[in-house]
Amino acid sequence: MAGLVFDYDGTLHDSMATYAPAFRETMHWLEDLGYLEKKDYADSEISCWLGYASAEMWQQFQPDLPLPIREQARIRLGNEMARRIDNGEGRLFPHTEEVLAELKAQGHQLCFLSNCRYQYLERHRRVFGLDRFFDRFYCCEQFDFQPKHQILSIIAPEIRQPVIVIGDRFHDMEMALRNNVPFIGCSYGYGTAEELSHADLCIQNLKELPDAVQQLTNKLS
Repeated sequence: MAGLVFDYDGTLHDSMATYAPAFRETMHWLEDLGYLEKKDYADSEISCWLGYASAEMWQQFQPDLPLPIREQARIRLGNEMARRIDNGEGRLFPHTEEVLAELKAQGHQLCFLSNCRYQYLERHRRVFGLDRFFDRFYCCEQFDFQPKHQILSIIAPEIRQPVIVIGDRFHDMEMALRNNVPFIGCSYGYGTAEELSHADLCIQNLKELPDAVQQLTNKLS
């Protein structure tokens, strides 16, 4: 059996359900204050930022904003997402719960590792009952916002071997490559084909994940 290290947003959590409206609300706020020109954002212009740590996202997305305003915008967007999650607007991708339950029943160790803050992790853990599936939870805030590949190198001794990383963005692929472990790319998520180009396997939906995990564990055993 393996230690399965899951990304969350774009891999298990269909983040655009809450992120897109929260993003647009925050942009309207910045526009009303005169910091940005009015603009309609396509979904693709929003989803490309999913998977980034929030401070990194704002630094790259709006580097010319004064730092205090960037921080206010970051907090505002996060609070709006939290409000929507608490209102029941969040959603997991189809088959998430059944697939996680199947992998856990097979004896795999399931680990949550996200570029999120602790409060975000705890809210989703509560709202979606993630303790039913995951043995370990990690977020970047617990590690002073280090990159995921560095976090995995720190926590690897706590995780059952062999390790398999599962995710949808380049952060996840980099985490696997730099730690020399297999990577399953989630093509249904928010990354591009190029971001997942070095994946050992790619899946089109979560129902394909147990077979992909079995293929890799057979190779690693």
